[in-house]
Amino acid sequence: MKKVEHIGIAVRDLAVSIPLFEALLDTQCYKTEAVDTEKVTTAFFKKGETKIELLQGQEPDSVITRFIEKKGEGMHHIAFEVADIHAEMKRLADAGFTLLSDRPKPGADNKLICFLHPKDTHSMLIELCMEKP
Repeated sequence: MKKVEHIGIAVRDLAVSIPLFEALLDTQCYKTEAVDTEKVTTAFFKKGETKIELLQGQEPDSVITRFIEKKGEGMHHIAFEVADIHAEMKRLADAGFTLLSDRPKPGADNKLICFLHPKDTHSMLIELCMEKP
């Protein structure tokens, strides 16, 4: 793993949360994007090397909407940038981690992504991400 790529925060309403994070971080949201495969809309902020991704569920059955219903708004995941997502997925599976998909999926911000099951990571959802070639 190369570095923390971003921190994902689940929110109910991007229209409310974007201005709040713009004021908090003293920077503008640089991108919003719908990721239909995940039923989520995202908003990105960058401060120095740190990126924050806000996530709003698009539908009542989306993972983010269900997460908020269960746990409330807040930190959802930490994403790590990897050089080769296929190799990293194999390495982690061989080490006993449970992957939530058997191959990388398209994600926001031009990334390929895969999540690790929180049961193997002390209840923290971990995302692997790699820039699409």
